[in-house]
Amino acid sequence: MGRRTRTDAGQAFPIYVVMVAGLLFLVFAFFAVGKASALRNGAQGAADSAALAAAQQNRKDFGTGFLASLPGNMLEQFLQAHPVYGCPAAHSFAAANQSDVNSCRPMLGGYRDEITVEVQGRKTVDSPVIPGTKTQVAKATATAIVEFRCPGWKALDFNDDGVQDLYIFPCGDAGVVEIAPASPPPWATVSKLLYDVHLVDN
Repeated sequence: MGRRTRTDAGQAFPIYVVMVAGLLFLVFAFFAVGKASALRNGAQGAADSAALAAAQQNRKDFGTGFLASLPGNMLEQFLQAHPVYGCPAAHSFAAANQSDVNSCRPMLGGYRDEITVEVQGRKTVDSPVIPGTKTQVAKATATAIVEFRCPGWKALDFNDDGVQDLYIFPCGDAGVVEIAPASPPPWATVSKLLYDVHLVDN
């Protein structure tokens, strides 16, 4: 009886080793999947923040050209043909989120500009059981909109001298904004009423 027990135990040992190895493989595989998902979420967060930062920088940079266009009633021309920048802000925000910008593509659209940013995370999945993961990094794309939300404005020339003295902007839920070109309010204040910045689905 004792000899048979030792034989059975000897036969069971390889099976036990295979089972343990299989369980370890599953553990490492699940860990790799979880890490990949976490890295993907991190990359998407980095892309979102980078795109929003670029759009907000554009809104900030619009100030000089926007206000300069008002006295001569050239606002419509500015809105239809203004520069769209902001990519430096995208790079800095991506870096703060452990990612790098692969591309930053601004698209001028008159009242509605788009900035699409693609980022790549710096950390790899690096799973010991899944081939190719040592160099696999997460990538994500996000698009932010800078939208002028106050069409239908009125420009008033009190002296009939060709120089506009007051602009009245109906801005929907943001309310009515009045800007006197000779003494405009701080751009940091009115820009958030004139322009909406938000993410859109890609």
